[in-house]
Amino acid sequence: MRSRFDEQLALLNRELTTMGALCEESIALVAKALSDNDKELAKKVIPLDHEIDQMERDIEALCLKLLLQQQPVARDLRQISAALKMITDMERIGDQAEDIAEIILSLDGHTGSVHTQIYEMAKATSKMVTDSVDAYVKKDLALTNAVIDYDDIVDNCFNHVKNDLIQVIAQDPTEGEYAPDLLMIAKYFERIGDHATNIAEWVYFSISGQHIGETY
Repeated sequence: MRSRFDEQLALLNRELTTMGALCEESIALVAKALSDNDKELAKKVIPLDHEIDQMERDIEALCLKLLLQQQPVARDLRQISAALKMITDMERIGDQAEDIAEIILSLDGHTGSVHTQIYEMAKATSKMVTDSVDAYVKKDLALTNAVIDYDDIVDNCFNHVKNDLIQVIAQDPTEGEYAPDLLMIAKYFERIGDHATNIAEWVYFSISGQHIGETY
C-alpha cells in the first residue's frame, strides 16, 4: 500500500514540475515578445495558459485521490496540502502571463528603453518559479529561502520601471499613453514574483511543518 502511495507522490512531483515548466515557458515567451515586439510569440501564451489551467484541475484531482484513498501521515499531508496551494499560485502565474501577452498585442512596439528592466523582472520571476518547484521536489529549505529573498530583486526592478516611465513621460509626452500599459506589465511581473514567493513559503511549510516566521 505504501509503495503505491509513494508512486503517486512521485507522480505528483512530476506533474508539479511540468506545470512549473509551463509557467516558465509562458514567462519566457512574454518577455521575448516584449523585447522583440513579436506579436506572434505573445499569441502563443494563450494556449499555454489553457494547459496550465488543465494541469491545475488534474493535479487537484490527484491530490484529492491521495487524501481520500490513502492514509497519509502528517508529513505526507503537508506535502499534499502544499501542492494544492502551489497549483493555485501557478494558475495565477499563467493568467498573469496571458494578461501581459494581451497588453503586448496592443502596444504596437511602443516599449522604449523601459523593456530592459521589465525583461530583468521576467528573468528573475522565471528563476523564482523554477527554484520554488525544485525546492519542493528536492525538499530543500535553503532553496525556498533563496526564492523568498530573490523577490527583493523583482521589487527593485519594479521601482526602476516606475522611475523610468516617469522620465519617459517627462521627455516625450506623446509616449505617455503607453506608460500605463508598460507599468501594468511590470506590475504583473511583480505579482508573479509574489506568487512564486507564496509557492516557496508553502514548500517551506511542507518540509518543516512551520510557516515562515513561526517560532516554537
